Amino acid sequence: MAFAPVGPEASFFEVLDQHRASLLAALRRGGGEPADGGTRLASRFEDSVGLQMVPHCTRRKIKSDSPKSVKNFALILKILSIIYKLVQSNTHATKRDIYYTDSQLFGNQTVVDNIINDISCMLKVPRMSLHISSTSKGLIAGNLRYIEEDGTKVHCTCGTTAVAVPSNIQGIRNIITDAKFLLIVEKDATFQRLLDDNFCNRMSPCIMVTGKGVPDLNTRLLVKKLWDTFHIPVFTLVDADPHGIEIMCIYKYGSMAMSFEAHNLTVPAIRWLGLLPSDIKRLNIPRDSLIPLTKRDQMKLDSVLKRPYVTCQPFWRKEMEIMADSKMKAEIQALTFLSSDYLSRVYLPNKLKFGGWI
Repeated sequence: MAFAPVGPEASFFEVLDQHRASLLAALRRGGGEPADGGTRLASRFEDSVGLQMVPHCTRRKIKSDSPKSVKNFALILKILSIIYKLVQSNTHATKRDIYYTDSQLFGNQTVVDNIINDISCMLKVPRMSLHISSTSKGLIAGNLRYIEEDGTKVHCTCGTTAVAVPSNIQGIRNIITDAKFLLIVEKDATFQRLLDDNFCNRMSPCIMVTGKGVPDLNTRLLVKKLWDTFHIPVFTLVDADPHGIEIMCIYKYGSMAMSFEAHNLTVPAIRWLGLLPSDIKRLNIPRDSLIPLTKRDQMKLDSVLKRPYVTCQPFWRKEMEIMADSKMKAEIQALTFLSSDYLSRVYLPNKLKFGGWI
């Protein structure tokens, strides 16, 4: 069942279609991107997948007869017993549900989260296979339809109201879209502003997603599923600051904490659409609309610049070096200096039409 296009003429998407063709060619060659372009912390980088665990990483032993690890050993057994009951009864629970089964024993939610990650890593299975589901915080809008596991039909629209990202991505089926691109928006406020400005309709057919900052597991799984199913170009719109770059890297390359599940979560074909540090000078955004980098920002930027995947992204490195040299950062909202709807009316349409991504 097709969507009725209400957006720009087909010629608008010419560069996007060319980009998609290059992505498909790269997939046929066995790579994740066009040619241009243990402990869970022990990771390596592979450009077609992202951060992964190294095959022979340092291992940490937890013993039942060791005073230092006996409590952690007991907690692992406790959670394993909960997982066993979930699998046996074919039911699901969230990490929060597990914490509240014995909050005094666990102490805090982080303890539960880390143990679940360790178990998933140890057994080499995704969290959903353990019948542990994640609470979704992300939103999705645009030309997309699907059926959830319980049979609920979901019809995302390009209006001003978004749909919550499903809590069981593996369970959705009959996904239909004719979108030309997928735009990941860092912030919920920017995402809603684009909806209010009718951007989604004017750029139809398209899909927009936000993880409301650092993305939750389900938002990442959804982006991955849409990429694997349709192989449409995926772009990110983030603040021109180290935090925004970090979020973009999580979608594209993953994180060390979840490197054991990189194949299920990362989309290395993602491109950085904006806000680019070079855009600040190009658009003559005044200095009083910018924000000085804090010491923490500078440490984060230095950390990202040292990561292995940056060597594969010379244009990304150049943008980050511009930020480091200027010692300034900018939020997407800085574009409102030009006009209140500059982002949706001029900036994004031009970037999409003329290939303004890296």
